[in-house]
Amino acid sequence: MPIEEARARADEVGLDLVEVGPEADPPVVRILDWGKLKYEQEKKARESRKKQHTIDVKEVKYRPNIEEHDFEIKTKRARRFLTSGKKVKVTIFFRYRQLRRPELGDEVLNRVVEETKDIAAVESRSGMDGRRLVMVLAPLDTAAR
Repeated sequence: MPIEEARARADEVGLDLVEVGPEADPPVVRILDWGKLKYEQEKKARESRKKQHTIDVKEVKYRPNIEEHDFEIKTKRARRFLTSGKKVKVTIFFRYRQLRRPELGDEVLNRVVEETKDIAAVESRSGMDGRRLVMVLAPLDTAAR
């Protein structure tokens, strides 16, 4: 039917003329309440966001020559993140001459893995990335999935 006739019918009923198939030839339109349609689309989007589950990644930074007390504090923080269900990105930062001894960073990473092995599993462990050494730990319940 011609567009003018469709608009007239929509005005008679007090609704809107909404294009639902713009690619079709001729375009497909419907007579409906635009406000109600938009509200229902937003409601569906809110529901889908509510069901969506995101995993947070927290970062804990170490140095290769870290003291024992500092190591314990940072590892305790990593354990707290892991028990709350978050992944933990463990980063070792190297400076200046420390870059000549990357095995010190590996030792720190191994100690972190040893301290958290009861609640976490290593998800990924990369080599040197510039001045950083990175490892991602995941809680055991999400690592098993």
